[in-house]
Amino acid sequence: MEKRYEVYCLADTHFYEIPDRLSATAGGRRRTGLYETAQRPVPDGWKSTRSGDWLNLTPVDADGTPRPGRPAQGWKIHVSATAASAEKTAAAVWDHCVPRGIPFKFVPAPHLLHLRNGKYAPRDGGGKFVTVYPADEDELHTVLTELHEIVGGAPGPYVLTDLRWHEGPLYVRYGAFAPRYCTDAEGTLVPALEDASGTLVPDRRDPTFRVPEWVTLPAFLEPHLAARNATTVGELPYRIEKALHFSNGGGVYRGTDTRDGSAVVLKEGRPHAGLAADGADAIARLERERDALEKLAGLGVAPAPRDWFAVGDHRFLVMDFVEGRPLNSFFAERHPLLVPEPDPAALADYTAWALRVHRAVEEAVEAVHARGVVFNDLHMFNILVAPDERSVTLIDFEAAAPVTEAGRQIVAHPGFVAPPDRTGTDVDRYALACLRLALFLPVTTLFGIDRAKAGHLAGIIAEHFPVPREFLDEAVAEITRDAAPATPEKRLPGAGPAGLPDPGDWPAARDSMVRAILASATPDRDDRLFPGDIAQFTDGGGLGLAHGAAGVLHALAETGAERYEQGERWLLEHTDPVPHGTPLGLYDGLAGIAHTLHRLGHTQRALDLAGSLLAENWRRLGPGLHGGLAGVGLALDDLAEATGEKALRDAALEAARLLADRLVTDAATPGGRRRAGLMRGTTGPALLFLRLHERTGAPGLLDLAGAALRDDLGRCVRTPIGSLDVDEGWRTMPYLGDGSVGIGAVLDDYLAHRPDGADDLTEARDRILTAARSRFYAQPGLLQGRAGMIWHLARTTAPGVTREDIDRQVSALSWYAMPYRGELAFPGHQMMRLSMDLATGTAGVLLALGAALGGDRPAPLPFLPPLRAPQSRLHHVVES
Repeated sequence: MEKRYEVYCLADTHFYEIPDRLSATAGGRRRTGLYETAQRPVPDGWKSTRSGDWLNLTPVDADGTPRPGRPAQGWKIHVSATAASAEKTAAAVWDHCVPRGIPFKFVPAPHLLHLRNGKYAPRDGGGKFVTVYPADEDELHTVLTELHEIVGGAPGPYVLTDLRWHEGPLYVRYGAFAPRYCTDAEGTLVPALEDASGTLVPDRRDPTFRVPEWVTLPAFLEPHLAARNATTVGELPYRIEKALHFSNGGGVYRGTDTRDGSAVVLKEGRPHAGLAADGADAIARLERERDALEKLAGLGVAPAPRDWFAVGDHRFLVMDFVEGRPLNSFFAERHPLLVPEPDPAALADYTAWALRVHRAVEEAVEAVHARGVVFNDLHMFNILVAPDERSVTLIDFEAAAPVTEAGRQIVAHPGFVAPPDRTGTDVDRYALACLRLALFLPVTTLFGIDRAKAGHLAGIIAEHFPVPREFLDEAVAEITRDAAPATPEKRLPGAGPAGLPDPGDWPAARDSMVRAILASATPDRDDRLFPGDIAQFTDGGGLGLAHGAAGVLHALAETGAERYEQGERWLLEHTDPVPHGTPLGLYDGLAGIAHTLHRLGHTQRALDLAGSLLAENWRRLGPGLHGGLAGVGLALDDLAEATGEKALRDAALEAARLLADRLVTDAATPGGRRRAGLMRGTTGPALLFLRLHERTGAPGLLDLAGAALRDDLGRCVRTPIGSLDVDEGWRTMPYLGDGSVGIGAVLDDYLAHRPDGADDLTEARDRILTAARSRFYAQPGLLQGRAGMIWHLARTTAPGVTREDIDRQVSALSWYAMPYRGELAFPGHQMMRLSMDLATGTAGVLLALGAALGGDRPAPLPFLPPLRAPQSRLHHVVES
């Protein structure tokens, strides 16, 4: 579970939304109220702008442009604050900087500051309430000295990326002032700094203080660095051996008690950081955990507390290490629906195991309640299953509370978060009910959108597993209590939610998804047209193919939906001019937008965007299809074929040459590249080589395509079920975007040209098909879910794929189907909110169904048209 998604669930009940649009009320007060300082009139000669959760104040000339002479990078000052000190701190910085003409920015509202310091907020941004941009080192020293006299010693979270000035709340780091970008080692666009040679390099924002190698630490900061380095844990009777987990509130470490050699867990709490919903910081929550564990001592259902101590401002709770594995870790190795044809005996064995584990968890929770404690954060990651797989231990009691308080939940996993009406022990009972379903179908995050989905999931579970119906019905009754009634027994097994068309009912399903997509459109907004993944709120995300307007318009056009002219106008208007910082790639930026607009008939705008792309430093992009040279080359070559523009053709060929050179370099340095798959591996370059071969006939390009595909296949592993998945080191991935199925799709195109003499590739393609036939996928999306499997099965030319294979996957899309304004829609990445985008949401499902059910006009992905013989020039017929 990616915790960063949770903050995007606060402002809207249906879609991921930026927290700045939060408009709910709490305790009778507007949570969106601004600090008084943020409501001050903008001074003469200054400009005020909003960017994300920042309010920027910049001195400007008479024409409104920033005053010249300010650097693009340097030593910046961060000021941290608590809820109590923030208003005074913001006013102090304003009053200091405005008369001196020093630009600055600050977080303008209390709820935004709370979210920035939340437990699962990004650690590299934690504590940063104000940023000040001194002109040089002299001004840096002056501002630090003078501001320290005003706010020095005020409470605030430690800024992990920075060096603390005295006791805080002032911190410093060297970094970018102006927004400049470059690509990192994986080809991702990231904030940039200029190094000593004038080259843009990534502005690293790791949660630890570091000085770029070409920068010298000012002498007046040296004592503060020495003070920072003087704080260690070397004198403690514990040896820290491994970090188990990090959050904005601190770390969790495995270690050894050097006095007796026993294994321990040390849990860290940082002051004023890692805030929960009730405002409690990490130390307050750690104290709650200590108190709860002391009450539960001797029960055998929770770790035994051992010690409590401080290191600097941080607190540490030491607990006995408990042998066991988190419950969630069992799924990959034992869930019986991870294979194409589940064995009835395996289904029965798994059911017995799941029922036994759930009963053990129920008994543990009952014991906790009997000691007067509510756990308040029960979910699969907080349940350790003992090696005997019969007993369990509950961990992470920082949200625990006395039963007598009958309080609400303040920290929760999205798949187990209780409704607001549940308090006290009812919070744990709700989580136990969710666990009954999640043990069989771990998609209970959908309940955050609509709890009525529980009845539908129970019906699916009953269809596949020999679970006592009473076990499921009791769970549904608890989950849906005081919600819309669910009647799973009146639904056909596997059918979608009541009132929605079955995904396999084409074109009724298509028309319903199109209506849902259009109903969600917000043409009055500038940041995005259609709601989608949280990536759309970063530069260019609301425009591109993966998460923006271009991808949705592509899916609508390719599935035969009526033309959405208002959406096309929105995309045309919002790329004239191109927003600063827009990425360049096929799925993340300009190349994909240009390709889509050309396909929709706006070829001149496509040429304009291609010109903007070529004016950037596109040669430094990474290799991949998503945001790298492969996607750029494909888009430019396609546009050149349609328009005859020689500069575009030349650039496409240059992209291919650069990729060929890198392929040779990577082969000579094994281990230098870690990503594989269609979007970010060498499969994307293979696709470019193939398409250029089809246009030019050059056999060397076909050789390069084969080498690139074998390079990605070398990063795959055979799984226990016999499938071939991409090996990411800590997990294996079968998916279309970053998994093996994307490699299999391009293998199909390659083998159409070289069907003989490639037995290893044919075998790999067949094993990848096994990955596409699994009965369970955690998400429905196109690039990382079941829809991608449908698209591949519908397109592949590999022998052995049956209509039944496709229909089974299409039918299972109903597992995730959700209503939006009475129409068929699907959740996005992490399954916590609906999405309409191509990569993760409804538009991607629409495209996949169009590929499987579209008849004579199956829906293609860009540069991956339906496979038909002869192959040689079909690409240009379909894609131009």
